[in-house]
Amino acid sequence: MIKIVADTSCCLPVKLMQYLKIDFVPQIITFQNKSYRDDFELSTEEFLEKLRSSSQLPGTAAPPPALYNPIYERILADGDTVVVLAPSSKVSGTVRSATVAAEGHDKSRIHVIDTELVAGNLGTLVLHAIKWAEDGMDVGQLTEKVKEMSSRNETYFLVPTLDYLHKGGRIGGASKLMGTMLQIVPILTLKNGQVEAHEKVRSLRYALRYMVELNVSICEGNPDAHLTIGSCNSTSSVNLVTEQLKQKLGLSEIPEYTPPPAIVVHAGPGLIVTSCFSKPN
Repeated sequence: MIKIVADTSCCLPVKLMQYLKIDFVPQIITFQNKSYRDDFELSTEEFLEKLRSSSQLPGTAAPPPALYNPIYERILADGDTVVVLAPSSKVSGTVRSATVAAEGHDKSRIHVIDTELVAGNLGTLVLHAIKWAEDGMDVGQLTEKVKEMSSRNETYFLVPTLDYLHKGGRIGGASKLMGTMLQIVPILTLKNGQVEAHEKVRSLRYALRYMVELNVSICEGNPDAHLTIGSCNSTSSVNLVTEQLKQKLGLSEIPEYTPPPAIVVHAGPGLIVTSCFSKPN
């Protein structure tokens, strides 16, 4: 049987992954000379407290290969096959770490997939992949399904400033917005696994309205949208977006989550991220 391995960048709550018995590894946060796992050692709330009192911007690191080894060993010992659904290699070194860890094992039974995703859509993909594996798909079929679903990614970030992305080196094509940031709210997207500029709006009110209209245009009449919403330190704004999306799309609930520190460190407090998938071709 295929066993899916995830990491905290998929934004599924740690307690949920434990309850569902999903194997996962943490991303690593560094404050000055000290490192923290962002699963059990540092919550988003604790991270924000440290961020407020720190004179330096914290850094991130991919999970070291050693964290994958016990997971690989156990799954392979049970006679199963490993499929790692990793965040985009253009924003994280997780693909490399998972691949390096496979060197000491039977690599024919370990498959590392660069999903080109991060955040809510990666979490949705992990849950789908587990179901596909339970339904008896082989590795080839599952990999094809993962890539097809990933190709329909629609992820959008509303961030109050590009400073964090810029300082963290994750800004990608959104760099063209630097220098034009006065009095505008940037909306970014994840395109081909890289952060890109999508739109710039003159006020937060219009940015929130834009996020609602954009997601309605993608999700309306689309049962395969699987919309999720993540936010950090933006309660009133995300509540407004969520309630309007529920009303306009006729949804009773939209899965919501708090992004882990490894995402917040690059996007900054005040983040709102919506994730969904466009209709299949």
